[in-house]
Amino acid sequence: MAQKCAIGLISAVAASVSLSQSKVAAADGPFTFPPANPQQQAASSPPSTAGEESSAPPPPPRARNDNPRTSSGGFDPEALERGAKALKEINNSSYAKNVFESIKQQEETKQTEFAAKAQEYKAMQAQAETLFLQAENEYHRTRNQELVKMQEDSAIRQEQARRATEEQIQAQRRQTEREKAEIERETIKVKAIAEAEGRAHEARLAEDVNRRMLVDRANAEREKWVAAINTTFDHIGGGLRAILTDQNKLVVAVGGATALAAGIYTTREGAKVIWSYVDRILGQPSLIRESSRGKYPWSGSVSRVMSTLRGKGSAASNGKGFGDVILHPSLQKRIEHLANATANTKSHQAPFRNMLFYGPPGTGKTMAARELARKSGLDYALMTGGDVAPLGSQAVTKIHQLFDWGKKSKRGLLLFIDEADAFLCERNKTYMSEAQRSALNALLFRTGDQSKDIVLALATNRPGDLDSAVADRVDEVLEFPLPGEEERFKLLSLYLEKYIAQAGPRKPGLFDRLFKKEQQKIEIKSVTEELLKEAAAKTEGFSGREIAKLMASVQAAVYGSEDCVLDSVLFREVVDYKVAEHQQRRKLAGTDAK
Repeated sequence: MAQKCAIGLISAVAASVSLSQSKVAAADGPFTFPPANPQQQAASSPPSTAGEESSAPPPPPRARNDNPRTSSGGFDPEALERGAKALKEINNSSYAKNVFESIKQQEETKQTEFAAKAQEYKAMQAQAETLFLQAENEYHRTRNQELVKMQEDSAIRQEQARRATEEQIQAQRRQTEREKAEIERETIKVKAIAEAEGRAHEARLAEDVNRRMLVDRANAEREKWVAAINTTFDHIGGGLRAILTDQNKLVVAVGGATALAAGIYTTREGAKVIWSYVDRILGQPSLIRESSRGKYPWSGSVSRVMSTLRGKGSAASNGKGFGDVILHPSLQKRIEHLANATANTKSHQAPFRNMLFYGPPGTGKTMAARELARKSGLDYALMTGGDVAPLGSQAVTKIHQLFDWGKKSKRGLLLFIDEADAFLCERNKTYMSEAQRSALNALLFRTGDQSKDIVLALATNRPGDLDSAVADRVDEVLEFPLPGEEERFKLLSLYLEKYIAQAGPRKPGLFDRLFKKEQQKIEIKSVTEELLKEAAAKTEGFSGREIAKLMASVQAAVYGSEDCVLDSVLFREVVDYKVAEHQQRRKLAGTDAK
């Protein structure tokens, strides 16, 4: 190591010495460098003559060694000698060891720096390799993503192609099925046409045979009747000839015919007079639209039996003994209380109490009055106030006949006057005729005292229009509101059973079997209580009559269908249509009122 350091030191000294000499040639060549000594430069420059200058151009300079101590290459060993000398001095000096230590430290420092640079180079090389690997990985990842995307796109295209192929197959299959169904329909149609033509041909043949038989029979009958007519006319002609030839017989014949005609006319007119008298005395008044008594006394018993049977059937169907009337529980309870009170009043020979029923149309006022009469054991008679005005001056007579007829009832009579405000309105109205006022006064006269024979029940939609004297005759006032949701549900169930479940084929007679089409029984599917409750919620504002009409519309829709089946879809469709119709009708009524 010391030798290497010494050699390095000598090299450094030699280099410094060579560099310290200025303007010294370093090698042989075509260039000439000036010597370091000016005297040498002066001595070396050859003398110039005028003749040479004028004769020819000087030759190119040639390199030469003007310094005998240097070689032809320009190396000066003097510096090396001075370096060797300095090395010896250093070696003999007491600081030689320190110099070598300094040189050694410098060399170690250089080695350390070189090792640090080598490590730095290795780190840079490792970093470059890492960056290269990352770039390569990023390239492979990007390439893999592109491959995956290409595979996904290919899978999507394959799936789309598969779906398109499947849809095409399904479309072809559906087309094939449609064509097959069309062929089957055409086959059935052709078969039906052929069968119909065959039956028509057979019918025509049978008709021809029957026609020939009927023609033969008619000819025989015609010939028989022609012979009988000829014989009869021969006898009549002989008798007429005998009468016309004999005067006495002619007088007797004419007198007998005249007496016969007079007798027939007298008998007919007398029968009319007698029957009108009997009808006026015993018959039902013309103002009565409906009654449980019957038109004549002998028909009342049969009518009462039929009414009792109908009442029992209605009570059994309802389960509460109040027929087909569905009312609010409090109102129904009050009517039942009035029925029991009326029955007890009749049994104790006490005077009856008159009643007023008011409320919107179709809320069951007439039905409630009928059931009230049935439960109380009274006869029932219905009239309407609109029938009084057309009678004119006869209205007073008819009112008195009505009350006289009602007093003949042994059980007592409940006289129900519907639309009472038509002729029992306030007498101060300017449009009220004198005949209407007279009829109103007649009714007020017949109801001035409490009766033990007649219960007067008035029904109106506008109780405020009644005359104050009529309102004074009323003892019980009952309001019939529109049915609530629970009542609407019961009404829907009732009319579903009445119009749908019980509707169907009855036992046909001979005429029905021959000339009428056989009726189909309605089949009910998926019409549950939840569906009826839904319909009850939708039909808010409907009266009992409107609900009955709704179920009649459902029945008509079922009969209009092909298979005569009532399902939830058809039921909802009819209910929604009737609800929209009800709302439109209310809007129109509001517009008219404005």
